[in-house]
Amino acid sequence: MDTAIAPPVCRSALYMPASNEKAVSKGPTLAADAIILDLEDSVSPALKEIARQQAQEALRSLDYGKRLRVIRCNGTDTTWFEDDLSMCIEAQPNAILLPKVESPQTIESVRDRLDILGAHPDIQIWAMLETPKAVLAAADIAATSARCSRLTTFCIGNNDLAREANMPVRSDRTYLIPWLMTILLAAKAYRLVVLDGVYNNFADVKGFALECAEGAAMGMNGKTLIHPSQIADANLAYSPSADEIEKAKLVVATFDLPENKTAGAVQINGQMVERLHLEMALQTLKRANIDQ
Repeated sequence: MDTAIAPPVCRSALYMPASNEKAVSKGPTLAADAIILDLEDSVSPALKEIARQQAQEALRSLDYGKRLRVIRCNGTDTTWFEDDLSMCIEAQPNAILLPKVESPQTIESVRDRLDILGAHPDIQIWAMLETPKAVLAAADIAATSARCSRLTTFCIGNNDLAREANMPVRSDRTYLIPWLMTILLAAKAYRLVVLDGVYNNFADVKGFALECAEGAAMGMNGKTLIHPSQIADANLAYSPSADEIEKAKLVVATFDLPENKTAGAVQINGQMVERLHLEMALQTLKRANIDQ
């Protein structure tokens, strides 16, 4: 039976091409919650092997602190995948990001390979949903987490989704939102983390901030990034505000009072607050990295 793996608190996940040694070396100095060393889209076929070697060396020699260390492998149907997977088993990242997941079978087959090869049980599987087939299968893919606890996170590939749908790739995602909400609904039903797709124009600070706010309002847990300059705004957008934190602390403290230990609802500042709000308050404090 799978051992349960707690999903990460991840506001910002920065893609870094593993073929770029200089960029990779900066990972431990950045304020991103996760560093994704990319072996796939940002690496040309001629550099796949060196990217794999540099990713392995980075995980072996660099101190990432509390940052999540993630490897985006090449697709399971490529000639590079088995070597990528073998490297991950040895290097032990926190998670393996699988691109172009379109069915539960992909998750299950990778889980089986990890188990057969003796991978550490805490290595998570992150699934990238970036095709129309993936959107249609989102609920079935998410349901895999009930029998594969390695699956903790969905990453959205909005560029590929837009291209497949013949939509323009732009900051206005009006026509893409129904697809994004389908993925979100599936993920929330199975308590998976959802990371919003990248924002291409990193020089457009205002547009990026608006998309972060939109994603947070939709229920995304964080955002994948393509440039270090985007980290601070993503962390801000996906962190609780000071007011939200204080209100959450008050709810927790009120329910912790001896007379309220078994209460189904309490009164706080003239409002009735139920235990479901306690759960929400605890989640808010978890997002703020405040232990209770």
